[in-house]
Amino acid sequence: MRVVMVANPKGGVGKSTLSTNLAGHLAWRGASDSSVKVMLGDVDRQQSARAWLSLRPAGVPRISSWALEAGQPARPPKGTTHAVIDTPAGLHGEKLRGLLKLADAVLVPLQPSLFDILATRGFLEGLAELKAARGVQIAIVAMRVDQRTRSAEQLERFTDSLGLPVLAHLRDTQNYIQLAAHGLTLYDVPESRVAKDRQQWMPIERWLRLLES
Repeated sequence: MRVVMVANPKGGVGKSTLSTNLAGHLAWRGASDSSVKVMLGDVDRQQSARAWLSLRPAGVPRISSWALEAGQPARPPKGTTHAVIDTPAGLHGEKLRGLLKLADAVLVPLQPSLFDILATRGFLEGLAELKAARGVQIAIVAMRVDQRTRSAEQLERFTDSLGLPVLAHLRDTQNYIQLAAHGLTLYDVPESRVAKDRQQWMPIERWLRLLES
């Protein structure tokens, strides 16, 4: 089983947006293979990813949720081949370390403002050390940003200093909000409707494939 954790201790950076669309992509990749089972794990008290799954309509590839146990980390359903873990703001300490032990890779959604970078600096430095020590694959996805802006350049200079790549720059668009309201992802609608956004996801898709090679 491959486990990708989406994490950033700062709230409001797009963790659930990234998590749900990651799961949607993996589910569609496995749509023609019955042995592929995708899970979206939600350890956030608000259970936003779990609520999103309850909205997911019939006719799109199935994504399973956690099998929860009171007071314990959620466990993936039996037979799961791919898992995406959506984590809460403020994640730290033993809970963070426990989840990191489960993860093959970590994606960090980050908005390229100075305040967001400063708020996340210590977390990213810790992940960079983890990457060096254990070889866990770690990458950043810039959220709600135009790659051509100075703020995007500032983000890349900062992450380069840590040795962490910025995989993709996802624009600020209502597509994510409108699709999420119906339990859908970019991969559940005709590509022509979200062509620009699907193009921005291509580096993330390649990164996921490399994890499995």
